[in-house]
Amino acid sequence: MEIKFYEKVDDELLKFAVIISKTDDKWVFCKHKERDTYEVPGGHREDGESIDVTAERELQEETGAVDYSIEPVCVYSVTGKNRVNESGEEMYGMLYFANITEFENELHSEMEKVCIFEDLPTDWTYPLIQPKLIEEAGLRGYF
Repeated sequence: MEIKFYEKVDDELLKFAVIISKTDDKWVFCKHKERDTYEVPGGHREDGESIDVTAERELQEETGAVDYSIEPVCVYSVTGKNRVNESGEEMYGMLYFANITEFENELHSEMEKVCIFEDLPTDWTYPLIQPKLIEEAGLRGYF
């Protein structure tokens, strides 16, 4: 699995948005109903949707965020087969950082719950990808 970071790529290459999130200086992670691991909010870009709208939609759907700030960090790519990339070819996404100040009372998505951590969890859904995205955002000064 290879992860690369870019400042910019052609917009049509961006297929995913991933949002590293914090609230009250604590990490925000999601637990999917079908998994026992934790993941940062994010997901696929829908047809006709800008990547910024994808990021906001996924953040709201997966965390219930109703009041937040969000900004792009950089473009990332993943090369290698994984749960969402059967071909193993290089796929591109936009990495974001969000600070959430208010959540809805209940989720309306595939997520079972939102988990708030003082320290990063160890049971990752994408252990070869998510830690590198968080590290890159930290190196760029987003937290």
